[in-house]
This record gives sequence, structure tokens and C-alpha cells, in this order.
Amino acid sequence: MKRYFINIGNQPLHIKEWGTPDLPVIFCVHGLGSTGLSFIEVAEQLKAEFRIIAIDAPGHGKTPPFTYGEEYEMPRMTDWLNEAIDQLDIGPFYFLSHSWGSFVALHFTARYPEKVRDNILLDGGYQGKRHSNQSVEEEVAYYEADFEQVWETWEDFLALVKSETLNWTESKLEAAKDLSLSKDQQYYWHARGETAAHIIRAMHKDEIEDIYHKLDPAILLLKATLPQSMEQERNKTAAIFKEKTGGEVKAIQGTTHLLHWDRPDIVIEEIRNRFEQP
Repeated sequence: MKRYFINIGNQPLHIKEWGTPDLPVIFCVHGLGSTGLSFIEVAEQLKAEFRIIAIDAPGHGKTPPFTYGEEYEMPRMTDWLNEAIDQLDIGPFYFLSHSWGSFVALHFTARYPEKVRDNILLDGGYQGKRHSNQSVEEEVAYYEADFEQVWETWEDFLALVKSETLNWTESKLEAAKDLSLSKDQQYYWHARGETAAHIIRAMHKDEIEDIYHKLDPAILLLKATLPQSMEQERNKTAAIFKEKTGGEVKAIQGTTHLLHWDRPDIVIEEIRNRFEQP
């Protein structure tokens, strides 16, 4: 794996990359609060078949946040991402995205369809905000508080990360280290509450359902099924996604929202089945 920075305007962007330049490109965008290293298990298994590029989105990992909250709104976010892709000088690519990253991927695909060959969404891009039981301000308040938590020890922080997946491995330990900041012998999320608030407001403003009709049906949504209490709402919004995009939906039994951590083997199999290899 290589780690490096590029500059988009005055903004540094941190990138992790696996594979070689001659291979087909899979471009990865992580979810809110995560980093590009969240794709480590999938990337390590596929690096002989694909060039895998995973970014730390602004305000995450080693990429500093945008200066203004409006920059997280999807028209500006996708134009920023397009600048990054142009600077990386990659041709048409495959998108692999998780959670909020899937919303970004779909908005990008609608805006720049000629650059995207296919999409695999990992439990993201289908949870339209107009179906939320929370107002925008209620959701913002929740995420601001969540991302401002403090832990007294690394072990306490790591215990929380471990609790969010059903399948713990040494590779995930590397990804977990990417998620924390340490200051004065305390541990914090690397992504701050302000970043989360800007992203939640942008997701409410730029409703995903409004672009479904612009999307080519070359999209696969892998949908989580746990916790069971969320299944009714997930099925409802996934049905809307399928009807309006024409994409394919597969429910992956026994998986949480961190589907690619719970069952990386299934994600790898779907990539090999859908994405063209050299």
C-alpha cells in the first residue's frame, strides 16, 4: 500500500493506493467518520487484479476539512472530487463506496456519467433523508455529540470500534488506528462534530432521490440486514432506489452497516463478478 498527498487548489488530499497503474481502477469513497483505510481488507485481496485508490475525504483521516460548510454540498463536493480524479489522471473507473460515500458516488455519477463504468454501493446511497424520522437539526445535534466523544484509553476507543463489526481482524486494527486522534493522553474521533454537521446538512439539502432518474442502471446495492429493527425502513428505501434507478439490490444476510467489514469475502466476490479484470 502507498500513502501520498495531492493538492486540490490549496487543499491537501490524502490517498491510499494498492495495485499497479496498468490495472483497472476501483475508486473508493468511505462513509461519514471513516477513512480510506476502511477498504483495506478488500484492497489487499484484489491488489493483483485492480488498482485501488481510496481517499480520506475532507475532514477525515489526514485530509483537513473544507473551510466552508457549503463545500460539502453535493454540487461542490462532486466538482472537487472530479478535480482530484483529473489530477490522478485515471480514465473511466469503477466506484466502490460505503454509506455517505455512496451518496457522493451517485451524485458524481449523475454529474459525470462518462467517467464511471459501474457502481457497487455498500449499504449507502439509498437512505433518502425525506424518509428520516429526524429533522435536520435533530440529526445534526446527534452527530455533533457523537463525534465529540472522548475516551480515556486506546483500549476503550478500540473496544467501541470492535463493537461495530461482527468480524475482527488484524487488518481492521490498522484501519482503527486511522480513526483516532490522541491529545493529552485522551482519544478522539479523527473526524470532528463540525464536519459531521456539515455533511448531514448537505445530505438533507441534496436529496438523493432527486437524481435517481439521471443514473444508469449499472449499479449494485449491497444492503445490510442488521439490526433487525431497521429492516423495514431499509426495505422501504431500497425498493424506491430499485424502482427509480433500475439498479440491482442484494440483501446480505447477517451484516451490519459496516458490511464490507462483516463480509469482505462477499464484496470481493461481487467485484470479481461485475468489474472487468485485466
